[in-house]
Amino acid sequence: MRRFAFTVLLLALASAHGAAKDETVDELKARFGGARPEERAELAIRIAQGQLRNADKLYSDGQADQARAAVDDIVAYSEKARDDAVQTKKHLKNVEIDVRKMAEKLRDIKRTLVFDDQPPVEQAVRHLEDIRTTLLKEMFAKQDKKEKK
Repeated sequence: MRRFAFTVLLLALASAHGAAKDETVDELKARFGGARPEERAELAIRIAQGQLRNADKLYSDGQADQARAAVDDIVAYSEKARDDAVQTKKHLKNVEIDVRKMAEKLRDIKRTLVFDDQPPVEQAVRHLEDIRTTLLKEMFAKQDKKEKK
């Protein structure tokens, strides 16, 4: 009987976790506004990642204008994630890793685009790299302060 209850509990947790991952970008944006500061960095990254998937699909479908709007959202929400991570001193490393992965994916997407569609994506990649630099400075500034004491 205990094994059955444990299995049911695991299935419930797994389905709840799966449902949370399946939230749309619009649902995540709605949650972002009312989220606690500690949760905002993670939500912002999830929004940026969702927009990255959208941008990739939109570019593949030939909808460059809508894809550019998604790329703008990637940068905007990556900035919000950086700001919230720096403010709360939480999730700095995870945000930096996720931003790096998004920059790499954007570079891959850029290589598939026609020449005229590449500059906005390149600009977004540079901006994401600036965000990463800020996060790395913040992470290592903490270590430098500890070492000096």
